Amino acid sequence: MFDFFGLWSPVRRLKKIVVQINSLEPEIAKISDEFLPNETEKLKAKLKDGTAIGAVLPHAFALVREAAKRTLHQRHYDVQLMGAVVLAEGKIVEMRTGEGKTLAATAPVYLHALKGEGVHVVTVNEYLAKRDAVWMGQIYHALGMKVACLVHEGALLYDPDFKVVASSIIDHR
Repeated sequence: MFDFFGLWSPVRRLKKIVVQINSLEPEIAKISDEFLPNETEKLKAKLKDGTAIGAVLPHAFALVREAAKRTLHQRHYDVQLMGAVVLAEGKIVEMRTGEGKTLAATAPVYLHALKGEGVHVVTVNEYLAKRDAVWMGQIYHALGMKVACLVHEGALLYDPDFKVVASSIIDHR
């Protein structure tokens, strides 16, 4: 194929990384829900011991994909993983409405959170911030991570075990 502008080289590189991620899927699928957080701890330890973040990227992304399948019943498409790799490298990705930006972002967020320095996802829409903290928070929680949402004049901590008790509901009338 004629590659006039050299554009296929970066795409080829991303596809190779996705092949690595996909090759881990059967192995990761065998890990029980109970032991998914242990995989997070193993990756954190590797990074702490000096392993490059790029070296753990395929395993981390495969874990995120598996957690998304289990919690949200959504599986990252290969093209979403390609975009996620670009985001993980600190670059910008353009995706249209409905192409799965929110799901795609979970992989690089998780990867960088493994460093233990905290990760911030910014949106200008308070509704989306709250929605995504709960929606995507399920993925992070399954992997042993904590999620919070900072909004104007407040903060929310994702708690999957929270139960509304009738006596705790305040009537503001």
